[in-house]
Amino acid sequence: MSGPSLESEPLVAVRNLHVEFPSATGVTHAVRGVSFAIGREKLGIVGESGSGKSVTGRALMRLLPGSARMRADVLRFGTTDILQAGEREMRALRGGRIGLVLQDPKYSLNPVMTAGAQIAEALRAHKRLGRREARDAALALLESVRIRDPRRVHDAYPHELSGGMGQRVMIAMMLAPDPELLIADEPTSALDASVQAEILSLIEEQVDRRGMALMLISHDLPLVARFCDRVAVMYAGQVMEELPAADLHQARHAYTRGLLECLPSLSERRDRLPTLKRDPAWLAPRA
Repeated sequence: MSGPSLESEPLVAVRNLHVEFPSATGVTHAVRGVSFAIGREKLGIVGESGSGKSVTGRALMRLLPGSARMRADVLRFGTTDILQAGEREMRALRGGRIGLVLQDPKYSLNPVMTAGAQIAEALRAHKRLGRREARDAALALLESVRIRDPRRVHDAYPHELSGGMGQRVMIAMMLAPDPELLIADEPTSALDASVQAEILSLIEEQVDRRGMALMLISHDLPLVARFCDRVAVMYAGQVMEELPAADLHQARHAYTRGLLECLPSLSERRDRLPTLKRDPAWLAPRA
């Protein structure tokens, strides 16, 4: 496995992670034997819908349904054993040391609280600031995520904000406690193409400025190749391949090659994009 080794005390260490969802019709194996490590870097996790990307990210925060069954040889954030940590310790981790930016701010922001109140709530929960201090800090955070009129946005409700503005508020809220890791789960999929680059540039700027680690979950291979240091490619709950983002075009696994070949090209004329051909051997347990 490339990147930080599990023995070198990275920020995140995952070894042989399994997540299962029992149901009346059987057991769904959402994550099957995933291993990786993250240092102070940007790791992209890519793959099709249902490949286990988001479940892997939520497992790090233990934000899975009560019916989920999770096990791992190692699941650690810093010195915290996530499998053994109590709920109080996990609450300090969630939103404190780990921030999570979801796909659509319409569903991740509280519709009955103003944007400023939600950011202030995060500040007061993790930094124990007074009301006035929290308001001032919230305004400063809104300004830091490139909002030109922070006072107007501070007093606005989520339905009064555009999708891009709402996502900036969500990012500001996640940055409030100065997290060590930011998990961005398809942070631009609900936004117009013209806004996507701005939001990704903002995330990159904040990650670099604050020295955070980033886990960027996405379907978009060119996007993670541009913004990340390393890429892990997932299929059916397993990591098929992990490689430096700059070398993504040199990927060797057939699944990664198939995803790349399915991308349309502006420089090469194609009559028809190829269809990805899946090999049952990809589902075999990986060493």
